[in-house]
Amino acid sequence: MEKLDKDSYLKLSKWKRFVYKFKYFFLITIPRVFFKIEILDALSYLKLNRWQKLGYKIKYFYLIKIPRFFKNLGLKIWKGIKGFGLGVAHFFKNLFVTFKEGDKFTKLSYLFMGVGSFARGQILRGILFALMEIVFILYMILTGGYYLGKLNSLGLVQPLDADENLVANADNSFRILLYGVLTIFFIVAFIYTWYLNIKQNRINEQIKKDEKAIATTKDDLRAVVDQQFHRTLLALPTLGIIVFTLLPIVFMILVAFTNYDKNHNGISNALFGWVGFDNFGQLFSWSNGTNTFSATFGEILLWTLIWAFFATFTNYFLGLVVAMLINKKGIKLKKVWRTILVMSIAVPQFISLLYIKNIFAFDGIINDIIKFFGGQPVHFMDDQASPLMVRVTVILINIWIGIPYLMLVTTGILMNIPADLYESASIDGANVFQQYTKITLPYMLFVTGPYLLTSFTGNMNNFNVIYLLTGGAPHPQEMLKVNAGQTDLLITWLFKLTIDDSNYALGAVLGIIVFIIVAVISLIVYNILPSTKNEEAFQ
Repeated sequence: MEKLDKDSYLKLSKWKRFVYKFKYFFLITIPRVFFKIEILDALSYLKLNRWQKLGYKIKYFYLIKIPRFFKNLGLKIWKGIKGFGLGVAHFFKNLFVTFKEGDKFTKLSYLFMGVGSFARGQILRGILFALMEIVFILYMILTGGYYLGKLNSLGLVQPLDADENLVANADNSFRILLYGVLTIFFIVAFIYTWYLNIKQNRINEQIKKDEKAIATTKDDLRAVVDQQFHRTLLALPTLGIIVFTLLPIVFMILVAFTNYDKNHNGISNALFGWVGFDNFGQLFSWSNGTNTFSATFGEILLWTLIWAFFATFTNYFLGLVVAMLINKKGIKLKKVWRTILVMSIAVPQFISLLYIKNIFAFDGIINDIIKFFGGQPVHFMDDQASPLMVRVTVILINIWIGIPYLMLVTTGILMNIPADLYESASIDGANVFQQYTKITLPYMLFVTGPYLLTSFTGNMNNFNVIYLLTGGAPHPQEMLKVNAGQTDLLITWLFKLTIDDSNYALGAVLGIIVFIIVAVISLIVYNILPSTKNEEAFQ
């Protein structure tokens, strides 16, 4: 928040003064009074020593930047809600005005889509609008209306009778939910197309009033491959995203509010229905002081964050060090070293991980070497191993897997750092470590900031390494009840709940939680990355 001088403050209106006072009180006064943080200018900040600067940065981040971020987020959400409300109001206003001022063809288009287009010689548009209405009506009569009507209950006729015999014409909860969601999407698409139909009539009436030529079918066909070609190209990918990405996401979210599991699969044993927030309560609430799901979720979430941190930054910094060593002047056979590292990337990770798992097995090569030198075999990654041993082992193995790729990424960036910077630093007396901390590392972090963010979120969902190496081991008894282990990530636990236990409802809840965590971390980090705010800094 920028502090205003007296003259600037007096120029504000009464309302703006009130807003300024409100913001100043919560963002400046409260932190100063309760947390004793003084907002320093640039000169005062430079007078601080290294530790004072670090303390000031920490205070400023937690007491000023984080509250400011959530305040701005709240304002954006409010603006979004406000904009949505204004958009809806504008939508209905346009419909009312168009109907009131439109001619008879426009008015008929409200009921029979395409009439206005046919009347004005736009045959292709008329056919498309009419076809959309016909298909929609037939779909709703033959299929959509049936599933939409059963969406509130997800079916009433059970697949099995009292004697556990299959019932003819029984309901199918899965199909009802799927087709119900699909029908809602189709209704939204129809309303949008219907609005386009009305909008085209309004535009054509205005063109006619201006005594200009209305686009013909030939003009429309020409526009499809010329002026509107970008929309033509995007039409199929957009439809694919809606059908294969957005629709499954909505379906998964709705499954989280049902009791869809192996005992209620909605097809062969029993229908599933809506249970509200019961699944979320099962995951987050404790009954009588204990809850297996809640305790397991907390432990796995903490380990997931720890794993993502170490898997990201150990690979990054060690890969950077390897790239710097190979690129260093005087190192011979640079291409050979790079080729050896690249070859490890070429081997499928699936094969590499299973091979390493056998190497570190209790009867594997590593323990054979230990026994050869008189030592006792070690449990590295099985149920007899300690959680710390397994976690450290998988992090070290992940370093071996990740360093070659990071070496390639950082090599290209290191070559773009101007050599003049290092020469100037050497002349000024900077040693190798100072050159690394003042030139190399800031440049690399600036350029690769977005990559580090995507790598961190990717490691949170890194299924292969954990599942193929440990399978979640070790599995203590209390976690085994919910088919989880102490090295499971949220993504591997979700896989076990859905594939092994067929607990799709709780799996959907976990999927939502993973999405929220990843989205929040990504948004916060992305907004504080310098490379997203000052792209010209290193040009």
